[in-house]
Amino acid sequence: MLDLNEIGRSLKEKIAKVPERDAERSTGRIVYSGDGIIKIAGLPSVQYNELLDVRGGYHALALNLEHDGIGAVLFSGEDKIRFGDYVYSTGKALEMKVGEELLGRIVDPLGEALDGLGEIVTGKSRPVEYPAPAIMDRGKVNRPLQTGILAIDSMIPIGRGQRELIIGDRQTGKTAIAVDTILNQKNENVICIYVSIGQKASSLAKTVNTLRSGGAMDYTCVVCSTADDAVPLQYIAPYSGCALAEYFMYQGKDVLIVYDDLSKHAVAYRAMSLLLKRPAGREAYPGDVFYLHSRLLERAAKLSKEKGGGSITALPIVETLAGDISAYIPTNVISITDGQIYLESELFNSGVRPAVNVGLSVSRVGGSAQRKAVRQISGQLRINLAQYRELAIFMQFGSDLDSETQKTLSRGAKLTDTLKQRQYLNYSVKEMIVLLVVSQSDLIDAIPAKRVSEFNEGLLDYFRINKAELLSSLDPDAALSDDARAGILSAAQEYMKITLGDEGGGSDV
Repeated sequence: MLDLNEIGRSLKEKIAKVPERDAERSTGRIVYSGDGIIKIAGLPSVQYNELLDVRGGYHALALNLEHDGIGAVLFSGEDKIRFGDYVYSTGKALEMKVGEELLGRIVDPLGEALDGLGEIVTGKSRPVEYPAPAIMDRGKVNRPLQTGILAIDSMIPIGRGQRELIIGDRQTGKTAIAVDTILNQKNENVICIYVSIGQKASSLAKTVNTLRSGGAMDYTCVVCSTADDAVPLQYIAPYSGCALAEYFMYQGKDVLIVYDDLSKHAVAYRAMSLLLKRPAGREAYPGDVFYLHSRLLERAAKLSKEKGGGSITALPIVETLAGDISAYIPTNVISITDGQIYLESELFNSGVRPAVNVGLSVSRVGGSAQRKAVRQISGQLRINLAQYRELAIFMQFGSDLDSETQKTLSRGAKLTDTLKQRQYLNYSVKEMIVLLVVSQSDLIDAIPAKRVSEFNEGLLDYFRINKAELLSSLDPDAALSDDARAGILSAAQEYMKITLGDEGGGSDV
């Protein structure tokens, strides 16, 4: 008689002695495929967010771990994959190529080149999902990141390591502010990463051409997923960009990252979640849509000196509909970030550009990340503008105004014109000091209202050519002395006599 127990024991012992091989992988089979989603039977040991290999050289990301199978999203090949195809676990999380080799390049969210300049070989990579720095590993945000835009640097200062939301309706200049900020980092030793999420390829090409013509691509990497890319690529794009930023941050460098825009990112995640049959919540977004953005934006930080002192400054962009900042995604991102720059359609259409609404815009880091001289001069700027806008509303009723009120209205209108700035015309900090001193002095009363913008641009040219010594002597990191202020006003008066002549001197509302 055969002893079945003895045979079973013998087989188990022999199997146990067989060495494990790295090449062995758990295998599953596709039981459903459609709309970029696959359902897999098998793969009992797969982990959440694990990268899966699909037969034919395609890749998928495991997102749903259910008792009877796996739900995954495909990065490509949805029209090639069929029922019954084999799927293999990799045991690895999704990774992004990192390294200095990516600067000046346009890449997809997996680190593959899209610019036709050859393959990117770095030998280094970082996981796309990574824990945010712990509280004790963070330092104080106290160094400014200059945008070169007067309205922002004077009233809504951004610090290195801060997360400042840019929010507004479509076509109000959100991307323009972000691109201007990247252009202004030339010679500032800041590495920039521009992440495009679900944008039109033509819009992205225009942005890249602007960066290239401004010489910004030398220190910038563009991570892009266009509107015709698979939804999973749009979903991982900001995390991939952040992984690249973290590579530089942990080397002690300062990084600026722009997410353009997180509204489309949330829509892409919603599409994936609904196809995966996840429960829908408010506005059909899944319940974890807050976590979607919080785990991304919390990775932006200023590290302590012990950790190298690097920083990631995040400028997420969110698009609103009809100015509704109380919608679901805008309120979520506002609550995560350290302030917001709110761009208003009415201001934009009336010619105030950048169309920053000073009342609804705020920086929660505030003056601690602002240059000392700028903080000293711009202290009353927000209050003066608020008073002007309040009076301007009453002026619509056509009531008689006393001379003091007329003067306030005139100065407010001219101050608003001073804050107007042409795109790609960035100011240095010293030039901002000159404009802020002149625009808040009595000299502004003598400038005709229709010539304020022209006067300001000419004044800065006059300082650069004829008063270069005075301009270079200004120290933005020290309090502005009375002598320096007097010198600026004296030079401005000289320029006023040259350009305005008899025209100056009239205060007009």
